[in-house]
Amino acid sequence: MSTKVPQNSNDPEIDLVQISKKINIFFGRINTSIFRSIQFFIRNWVIILILVAIGFALGVVLDNVQKTYKHEIIVTPNFKSTDYLYAKIDLINSKINERDTNFLKNVVGIQQPKILKSIEIKPIADVYNFITNKPENFQLIKLMAEDGDIKKILEDNITSKNYTNQLIILSTSQKSSDKKLIQPLLKYFNKSEYYSKIQKETYFNVVSKLKEIDSIIKQIDGVLSNFSQTTTGSLKNDKLVYYNENTQLNDIIKTKDALLNEQSFHRIELIGFDKIVKENSVSINIENKKKFFLKFNFLLPLIFYCCLYSGSNPEVFIESNSYLLIKKLNKYF
Repeated sequence: MSTKVPQNSNDPEIDLVQISKKINIFFGRINTSIFRSIQFFIRNWVIILILVAIGFALGVVLDNVQKTYKHEIIVTPNFKSTDYLYAKIDLINSKINERDTNFLKNVVGIQQPKILKSIEIKPIADVYNFITNKPENFQLIKLMAEDGDIKKILEDNITSKNYTNQLIILSTSQKSSDKKLIQPLLKYFNKSEYYSKIQKETYFNVVSKLKEIDSIIKQIDGVLSNFSQTTTGSLKNDKLVYYNENTQLNDIIKTKDALLNEQSFHRIELIGFDKIVKENSVSINIENKKKFFLKFNFLLPLIFYCCLYSGSNPEVFIESNSYLLIKKLNKYF
């Protein structure tokens, strides 16, 4: 007995006809909506212009009121105080969220605590400086990169905290000044009895090391001076040929060069050691620019027009939202 089911060859044609009908209906609705919108504008153009003008004016006022300003501080946490700095900023941010203006004004020292909206810190990725003269850091990154993405590793919180420079970003609702906002904040960061002791000892150690380097360089200069005098005296004898294969002189010169590099490094290092958290750059009152379509002077006229249009044409509003309404009702029935 045959079990074959006869195939309907007209099914594809029926499907295409239905699809074309739906497409025509869709574009027909669009054309109808455009036509109704044009008619609506012609009938109510005076009211629309008034609403647009009111919305634009109100939007300009709100945009000016809602302005926010960004302040950036590039700092260098010295004496391994990066975690300390991050903890302090987390504390300040929590107090901002709690609106604890008493803490911000009396403890931190910010003179305008009410305008402060947020504070955050981000590392400034500088992998080259991170591995320069630090072979252990290079080996660490190399080892970690074998098991993962190098970009993720460099941006990882544990790795990024060890970068030399960090960026502190503050957001305020009004303009402020360096004296009222930045300096009190930096002063608060540098109030630490523990790190002050480390700062004092580290500074003393570096100064002592510089004195030792200066002493060694003077000794090397003395050796080179004696050698130069000996060589000059030997060259005065025309019948004497001087030849020396001793490589110790080259080693002495290389040692002096390395000591000079170390000396210059420590001298520059001492410049930043005057503070626990050293500020390198400060930029204040950077206005946060919104995109045009997110500004109130664009949104409010559009909202007013849509409200007027939906109020004058409720059937259009209902038709456009009927599908969503039916879909929600189907969940309960």
